[in-house]
Amino acid sequence: MLRWAWTQLTTMKTALFLLLLVAVAAVPGSLFPQREASPEKVAQYLRDNEFWGPVLDKLQFFEVFSSVWFSAIYILLFISLVGCVLPRTKQHFQASRRPPARTPARFTRLPESGVLELPADAEAGQNDEVLRRVAKLLKRRRYRVSVRPAEGRMGASVAAERGYLREWGNLVFHYSLVGVLVSVAVGGLFGFTGQRYLVEGQGFTNTLIAYDQFNPGHRFDAESLSPFTVKLDDFHVTFNRQERTDGKYGTPVGFDAKVQVKDSATSEWKAEDLQVNHPLRVNGTDLYLVGNGYAPVITVKDGKGDVVFSEPVVTVAQDGMYNSLLVLKIPDSNPDQLAFQGFFLPTTTINANGAATSSDPDALLPSLYLNSFYGDLGLDSGKPQNVFSLDTDKLNKLNDRKLDAGGIVLGREPGENVYTLPEGKGTISFDGVKRYIGLQVRHDPGKAWVGGFAALATVGLAISLFIPRRRVWVKLSDGPAGENPGTRSIEYGLLARGEDPRLTAEAKALREQLMKEFPGLTPVEITSADNGAVRTLRD
Repeated sequence: MLRWAWTQLTTMKTALFLLLLVAVAAVPGSLFPQREASPEKVAQYLRDNEFWGPVLDKLQFFEVFSSVWFSAIYILLFISLVGCVLPRTKQHFQASRRPPARTPARFTRLPESGVLELPADAEAGQNDEVLRRVAKLLKRRRYRVSVRPAEGRMGASVAAERGYLREWGNLVFHYSLVGVLVSVAVGGLFGFTGQRYLVEGQGFTNTLIAYDQFNPGHRFDAESLSPFTVKLDDFHVTFNRQERTDGKYGTPVGFDAKVQVKDSATSEWKAEDLQVNHPLRVNGTDLYLVGNGYAPVITVKDGKGDVVFSEPVVTVAQDGMYNSLLVLKIPDSNPDQLAFQGFFLPTTTINANGAATSSDPDALLPSLYLNSFYGDLGLDSGKPQNVFSLDTDKLNKLNDRKLDAGGIVLGREPGENVYTLPEGKGTISFDGVKRYIGLQVRHDPGKAWVGGFAALATVGLAISLFIPRRRVWVKLSDGPAGENPGTRSIEYGLLARGEDPRLTAEAKALREQLMKEFPGLTPVEITSADNGAVRTLRD
């Protein structure tokens, strides 16, 4: 049973099926958000789909490429490819050292064959000399040649074969696939992916504590982190300012982040441009621009008048007009911990229903619409929390549009940038707006090897597709007795491995070369019941 299972696993048919299965299994990774790239989108999906979200989570659809089922297919494909390629390598190595196949008795069964008559007065030399010259001609056409003496009823002949590189190309292709699989595995084991939000004027150093989200490989070593530093000087978004036929206005058409980079602690700052689809590479680590938004600068004073928070707050855009969700938690305020939840609007407009919204993605008239809370935020328990969500079930409301105090509105009117919280809880002020970018930092030690093996696989595939495998036999015999004494016949036949549409052209070229090598040769029409029977070279 085990031998049967191994035999089935190591067939090329199974390997191709597993390769297709890997492609199909990767589809959910494109359809569903992945924790490694967008943990906040996964959390949002789970909130929006209370039934299917947990089911898909248990099936690891949010961690496709590290899931048990994807890894199982991946490992089976690796084993199958290795089990297929190694025996074939041994077989082809032995086949390439063997002489060409024996000369067939009847050439008329071959796809291409013919007979040329050599007159008695032709200066071609003895039979051995004729065969030597034929062998030399075939060598010039890049055939591997073997001259064979007459044996019994079989006359002397030349057997030739070429196209061994075709099979080597096929093996190179499959070995390269194995190399790609190994390289991807190495990247997954020893690499890492991290996310960091970077506000204008801020920087970060490539250390573990500097990341907002960090996903290391199973064999990742923190000591391998390259000590570079990146600082965001300015981020500019270009918006479409012409009305489109689909009614969309203000669509982003360009993103340009001006950053400064230090390769090490002792190196000088170097200015760089970071754009979408144009990552920045620093010491073997790639930095991708994957997101952006607004970060309003907020200052909060507690009930004692002490400044407990004063810095930009990253918001999450909810639509194309950058209506953005804002959550701010202040655990160090006295006498109570404070929290704020609401929206940042880049260009504030009051719609027909009386609701505030943003009418333009650019920050032309920025404002904050917030609710405030006080109580225990649960941060002292040590349990990790999502910074972009706020659990208000155990908090007390300070400001809300349904309360007498109403909601907090900052920035909509000139001079409305400071608000005093009810019950002496402190103040909150809106001090300005900055932009931020979302960086994805990725280090993949197997990336270069993947590219190299992919290129090698392309070369191997091209060789296996465009180099034909062919066999040629040339047989020399005496002409029929009583008819033109002293004449000899040169009979040739060609056979291809698989379909070879150029075999007829090769037969024509060989005939022309023979007639050029031996002046006086004339074609002879041969009729046989075997004519028209087509054969191809098999393994």
